[in-house]
Amino acid sequence: MAEQTSGTPRVAVRRPNRADARRNFDALLGAAREVFAESGTSASLEEIARRAGVGIGTLYRNFPTRQDLFDTVYLGEVEELCQAADEVADLPPWDGFVVWLRRFVDYVATKRAIYESLNRDSETFRSCRVAMYGAGEPLFDRAQAAGEARTDVSFDDVLRMISGLTATGFTDEAQRDRVLGIALDGVRRRPAG
Repeated sequence: MAEQTSGTPRVAVRRPNRADARRNFDALLGAAREVFAESGTSASLEEIARRAGVGIGTLYRNFPTRQDLFDTVYLGEVEELCQAADEVADLPPWDGFVVWLRRFVDYVATKRAIYESLNRDSETFRSCRVAMYGAGEPLFDRAQAAGEARTDVSFDDVLRMISGLTATGFTDEAQRDRVLGIALDGVRRRPAG
């Protein structure tokens, strides 16, 4: 499940080849993210199929077990997080890192919803962590090299801080943005004087 892209390990969800099957697969993943975020891991698989606009048989054909669905949702989130790093690579260093970190906050919300159901000892889980760090750390390093991020802080420090801040959830998007802004103020390097 891990791929090598420009020296950085990446992960990828194995999607069906046929276009219609791929659409159903992606619709199921999107619906599963929403439903798990709303109702947790005990959410109804029938509700996921309904929201995806497919029958329950299509869900089971793609994801024979609930665990398969959890793992694929998680893998899909990490895949998108890695793709987001590629998409922001041409932005100014601080801006690119902040845009990616906002996407990381979304990832944390999905991970929190299914965390207890993930096999954290699996090779897939370890590969996902390596891929996520491989995608985001160069953005942070670039912000540090540009003098825009503190050099006494590590990428791991920032991810742990953001993960901790987002662990409880927020009353709304505005509160989430304010809290993230406060945290980023602590990471951003201020000019002397």
